[in-house]
Amino acid sequence: MKYEDIDFNELYKKQKELTTFKPKAKEAWDEKASSMNQRVHKSVYNEQFIQRLDLQEIESLLDVGCGVGNLSLKLAPKLKNVYSLDYSTKMLELLNENAKKSDITNIKTINKSWYDDWSDVPNADLVIASRSMEVKDMKEALIKLNDKANKKVVISYKKGGSFVSDEILDVLNKDIIKKPDYIYVVNILYSLGIKAEVSFIDSEGRNTIYKSKQKFVDSISWSLGSLNDEEIKRLEQHYDSLDLTKKQEQDYVQWALISWNKKD
Repeated sequence: MKYEDIDFNELYKKQKELTTFKPKAKEAWDEKASSMNQRVHKSVYNEQFIQRLDLQEIESLLDVGCGVGNLSLKLAPKLKNVYSLDYSTKMLELLNENAKKSDITNIKTINKSWYDDWSDVPNADLVIASRSMEVKDMKEALIKLNDKANKKVVISYKKGGSFVSDEILDVLNKDIIKKPDYIYVVNILYSLGIKAEVSFIDSEGRNTIYKSKQKFVDSISWSLGSLNDEEIKRLEQHYDSLDLTKKQEQDYVQWALISWNKKD
């Protein structure tokens, strides 16, 4: 079999169907929006992502899966127009509130999902999709991003195939089926004739983000789905076993940053 004969998008879709990490409904993201708004703006991830962007000759941005605007808000002062797209109405509501507080007036919010018609979504010089590429059909999503870009696309995708660390999975004594790793995305782009650049950036792990036992447990449950009483007990005991210094250490997880120039 030749490399060109491998359909990486079909492999992606099959793995996506099998994985333990299931997509979240709009209502789940609406519910999570407030807690996300309290912490995501201060993440080291934001600065690393923005530092990797080349904004020369870039006047407009389309931020797909923008959430509460952690990137849109930081980039808006550098650009003429920012279009922030998300399917969570609560996320967009908080983004607009954040923009108003910061006297930012050049952001337009768009309430759409990956699966809606994007024919009325404006094109932009730069299109980004930050930690928002959990889609059913990766090839279709990448084509949508490419079609909306005038000059460049930059996305991030979780490295390692799991949103939960091996340490925590060991505590839970839980086997999971990993989601497709970032290399699927790179190979799908290659099959589309797009040779992407790949680098890696960090975001805080759970030890850094969550300062209470309940929030720590809720976070794991969010990723894996409902936990039984025994699993919750094990997580609580694990959290209690972490000394204060370890809880405050910078516990990082990595994201693949994948970028390419516009492919016509």
